[in-house]
Amino acid sequence: MIDLFSGLDAWVLVSLLLALTFVLAFEFINGFHDTANAVATVIYTKAMPPHLAVFFSGVFNFLGVLLGGVGVAYAIVHLLPVELLINVNTGHGLAMVFSLLAAAITWNLGTWYFGIPASSSHTLIGSILGVGLANALINDIPLGDGVNWQKAIDIAMSLVVSPMAGFAVAALVLIGLKWWRPLSKMHKTPEQRRKLDDKKHPPFWNRLVLVISAMGVSFVHGSNDGQKGIGLIMLVLIGIVPAKFVLDLNSTTYQIERTRDATLHMSQFYERNAATLGEFLALGKAKASDLPEQFSCNPQQTEPTIAALQASLKGVTDYHTLDAEKRVEVRRYLLCLDDTAKKVGKLPGLDAREKADLEKLRKDLTATTEYAPFWVIVAVALALGLGTMVGWKRVVLTVGEKIGKQGMTYAQGMSAQITAACAIGMANVFSLPVSTTHVLSSGVAGTMVANKSGLQGGTVKTILLAWILTLPASMGLAAGLFWLASKAIG
Repeated sequence: MIDLFSGLDAWVLVSLLLALTFVLAFEFINGFHDTANAVATVIYTKAMPPHLAVFFSGVFNFLGVLLGGVGVAYAIVHLLPVELLINVNTGHGLAMVFSLLAAAITWNLGTWYFGIPASSSHTLIGSILGVGLANALINDIPLGDGVNWQKAIDIAMSLVVSPMAGFAVAALVLIGLKWWRPLSKMHKTPEQRRKLDDKKHPPFWNRLVLVISAMGVSFVHGSNDGQKGIGLIMLVLIGIVPAKFVLDLNSTTYQIERTRDATLHMSQFYERNAATLGEFLALGKAKASDLPEQFSCNPQQTEPTIAALQASLKGVTDYHTLDAEKRVEVRRYLLCLDDTAKKVGKLPGLDAREKADLEKLRKDLTATTEYAPFWVIVAVALALGLGTMVGWKRVVLTVGEKIGKQGMTYAQGMSAQITAACAIGMANVFSLPVSTTHVLSSGVAGTMVANKSGLQGGTVKTILLAWILTLPASMGLAAGLFWLASKAIG
């Protein structure tokens, strides 16, 4: 990590430290903003004392980040169009990072202050989309090319479908529990348990399930939301100090050879499918000398891009031996080939087996560009874990008492938490960002409906309003800030 600071101009160093502080502040705020949802039911039902619940939730968030990988991180990064990712410079990178982070932090703090379970995921994604669209307007790029819309649609689907699934599944789980054990004490609220049984805590088995499922939600939240912070830091590092981070400089010789082999196999793949892909890729018509000086991604330049990449990596066994300019060049080639392969995979005419082969080639191709240094993962894990340990009270009350017209029963808490842990865990498997806030809140709402408790219209309207407004508000705020920053540096 010390190498990160060597040889940097003072203003770049200060900007880098400020940007990293902003990202870690966002993750710290995310900790007490979103993780309150993870411990809301376990605290409200008195299954754990607040200080223990929050502490262990912080620990499991930390572990979730450490063990979660980087799939979701780069799903977030690739919301930005590949052209913006390959042509970013230090000034542009600073404007981009500070704009989206300032917008996300402002909205998160505002909703937390009013105790509204709003989504940090929506906020961050809205901010990234806002920067992408503003960049398109400033540089006269068609709005259709300003954002990676296919990735945005995939993520939007996961953000919309996951709370609906949470609502329905949690309701079904509760109905199942009521059918299985209709007279069980798990169907009492903490208040009923205290008055009727003179007991403060849930029955043992219910308490155990509540605790385990709460820690499960904390773990998968750390894995999913922590990766968003990792993605942000990688945007910062690539944007501000590209020479050191555009490629994983710790890549082994084997990993570099795998990358080089992937380009060769990709070329063979395209030749094998020339009848289907020849026109789309202009196979046999473009030469290496046709690559423009101002490099841009174009499927019809795939063959010369592969040739240029193979020439750049010829004999390379350690990325440290490449100069700064060559590293940036190699990354541009890799990102463009991956972008083209993604588009090819969606074309009609390729059978399922060929598409599966192409997906494997894409993974090998991006093995040394989609990474995160260990210190980045640890820093985000610490920020998220520590943030979990403060500021949780406002949201706990909303989730426990203000969604339904009566307090939450133990069975409702278990149903909502088990559903949330499974839903977010599945999203992690498919590298899709989802909102812990919305999955858990909708799960609680589903159990209230299934329990015939009814919903508190005011709270539900507030949560829905935050859900609807978060995306456009963060988009507008980030776009405005990016426009101002671009004017200031341009």
